[in-house]
Amino acid sequence: MTAQPSLQSPATEATPPGGDGLKAGLKNRHLSMIAIGGVIGAGLFVGSGSGIAAAGPAILISYALVGAMVVLVMRMLGEMAAARPSSGSFSAYADQALGRWAGFSIGWLYWFFWVVVLAVEATAGATILNGWVPSVPQWAWALIVMVVLTAVNLAAVGSYGEFEFWFAGIKVVAIAGFVIIGLLAVFGVLPGSDNPGSGFAHLTDAGGFFPKGMGAVLTGVLMVVFSFMGSEIVTLAAGESEDPQKAVTRATNSVIWRIGIFYLGSIFVVLTLLPWNDPSITKDGSYVAALNSIGIPHAGQVMDVIVLTAVLSCLNSGLYTASRMAFSLGQRGDAPKAFARTTSRGVPRTAILGSVVFGFLAVWFNYQWPDTVFNFLLNSSGAVALFVWLVICFTQLRMRGMILREQPEKLVVKMWLFPYLTWATIAMISFVLVYMLTDDAGREQVLLSLLVAAFVVGFALVRDRVQSKR
Repeated sequence: MTAQPSLQSPATEATPPGGDGLKAGLKNRHLSMIAIGGVIGAGLFVGSGSGIAAAGPAILISYALVGAMVVLVMRMLGEMAAARPSSGSFSAYADQALGRWAGFSIGWLYWFFWVVVLAVEATAGATILNGWVPSVPQWAWALIVMVVLTAVNLAAVGSYGEFEFWFAGIKVVAIAGFVIIGLLAVFGVLPGSDNPGSGFAHLTDAGGFFPKGMGAVLTGVLMVVFSFMGSEIVTLAAGESEDPQKAVTRATNSVIWRIGIFYLGSIFVVLTLLPWNDPSITKDGSYVAALNSIGIPHAGQVMDVIVLTAVLSCLNSGLYTASRMAFSLGQRGDAPKAFARTTSRGVPRTAILGSVVFGFLAVWFNYQWPDTVFNFLLNSSGAVALFVWLVICFTQLRMRGMILREQPEKLVVKMWLFPYLTWATIAMISFVLVYMLTDDAGREQVLLSLLVAAFVVGFALVRDRVQSKR
């Protein structure tokens, strides 16, 4: 008879060699802002214009579909994280529920995804800063932002939390202000607005709600799905908070309104202020175009500041997330033991430096070989977000029974309509992956990501087999 996996698996409960281990340096206000800011990436500000151009007003359905999928995934992850907070989050849970190979594979793939993101965000931030201060070369700005945020993460987890609190706060205030001012302008009650205020007319007055057809909704899904990556960061950070269970429960319960206001609310405002086919939406960006239509002075510069904040926030969180995943892998013996060592302040210094070194290398690839090496890194990590969500679903299917059997009192957050909604979410994510194969850009991302995933999984299986024979 095969032994049932246990929540108390030695692989997941190893004591980190050296240092005092991670410390609870994140306050409740930090966790709240990390949870809110995690769903607001630079992709929302930068990429939404392309989505609107591809699907018209129907892009709202695309955002709603992906948002619903993320809500369900976060509910599953919240169920597991509230019962067993861990810096390895879904990787540690996959280790327990599916096997060492699963935790190893998804942990390293997730780490790979975020260190590539470091390069993308560092370059994006450097581009904006170079526009403001052209005397400093772009590569120098990329180096500066990487060094500064590395120093922040090396200081203490509270430093990361404090920076993220203010970064996320700026994003939240900016979008909330945009939604409120925009809605006032939509109904023609904003004093001094240059927009005549057409109510909801622009949702249908330029070819209807589905000007590109129903199929464009699926195209829109492919364009917006990756802007939601990052919502799961709060479950990693919860392991270093004062009350992990409370933090995870609050973050999980609030994900619906966060996505509703920040994504659907802000895109709805753009689509009601301007016709979807207004050339300024793709030329200037959806938010800048909307602000210009109202008559907000220096809208472009204002949005540059907000986008830079979003980029720095993503870079800060990306470094934190990659390092904590590396730390967890080191704890479980799936990475060098040095990754699991911490300083007296509870900082996994080697895990941070190891992650940032690869990030620096990826930035260098971006400047040296942007169309070959870096393009491969970008595409081969492109579908990892969807792989992570799939693993979360399959893990939760097994983990529910394990929690009920061993720690039923810990099941304070429950997935709705289990297991039916879990299987429905698996079907949704699988459909998106298959549909990506019909899209030229999506096909390359899926195939290259599958290639890298197959290599990592193969390595994990061979390693497990070799270790079992010892």
